[in-house]
Amino acid sequence: MDDWERARLVLAAAGLPPESLAERLSLGGGTYNTVEELRLTDGTRLVLKVPPVPSTPGLTHESELLGGEAEFCRAAETVGVPAPRVVGVALDETAPAGRHILLTYCPGGGWDGLEPSREAPLRRELGGLVARLHRVTGPGFGYPSGVFGPLAGDWRTAFATLYDGVLDDARRFRAWLPRPVDEVARTAKAAYDALDEVTVPRLVHFDLWQGNILVEHGEPSRIGGLIDGERMFWGDPVADFVSLALLGDIRQDDDFLTGYREAGGEIEFTPSTRRRYALYRSYLYLIMLVEVVPRAMDDGHVAWRREAVAPRLNAALDELDDLS
Repeated sequence: MDDWERARLVLAAAGLPPESLAERLSLGGGTYNTVEELRLTDGTRLVLKVPPVPSTPGLTHESELLGGEAEFCRAAETVGVPAPRVVGVALDETAPAGRHILLTYCPGGGWDGLEPSREAPLRRELGGLVARLHRVTGPGFGYPSGVFGPLAGDWRTAFATLYDGVLDDARRFRAWLPRPVDEVARTAKAAYDALDEVTVPRLVHFDLWQGNILVEHGEPSRIGGLIDGERMFWGDPVADFVSLALLGDIRQDDDFLTGYREAGGEIEFTPSTRRRYALYRSYLYLIMLVEVVPRAMDDGHVAWRREAVAPRLNAALDELDDLS
């Protein structure tokens, strides 16, 4: 089927008149799924996500991401956090329109060009929204997709499985890392005892870099939506602080942390918390270095990751050594 036919079938499956489709616009920024905006004749704007064909190379945890997206959106709605709402979803390839998720459109744009005086209150607002996300608890620990098996009963078991998954991907794709894979594995494993402090599985977006935080520019500016929750898992809220300060350190973001604590978020950077934070940083930076292979990134992107991300991975692993 062509893309127009697929879009009409998606609308029909969601109980919307397929003839109401007026326009399709490709949306940039997606790194795995195909994303496009559907505009209807009554002015409604929707977002359609379609995963790549099953044979497309990818990291192990990237299987069945649409289910995670649906789970995140539904959970965010329960605590009043602005995020897309699920209009329709099909996780079975045999569905008439194939696997897809149809979402409401969130208003807003990027953070580019924001003056510092405007950015500070937005970071404080963001902290409050993330604290509300972290109130949502799950039925177990890990990715809801089941790609690594059923949800685990404890966070150490779940996170060790996640970490081993990306290490296995590094070996499978022969990805370049600044240290041998086995050395990375030993350093991480030595810190896993710190994970035992986490006893309640909470909603973690894990991809809240600025590109996934929409800003409505007005007087005043405000957060329009937290999007792309497809990589969510049930785990330790501290893990969310990594992408929220991507290639930086959330401990230096006083505005965010103030908003987080004002909204009831609990965070104290004890030695154990710092070990967990370093573990989660190393996990994300590993993903960023390994994924360049299955995504066949160009030389410029590969060079940037080696220059910008690899030193952060080394720093996180060094911190784990220092705190052990």
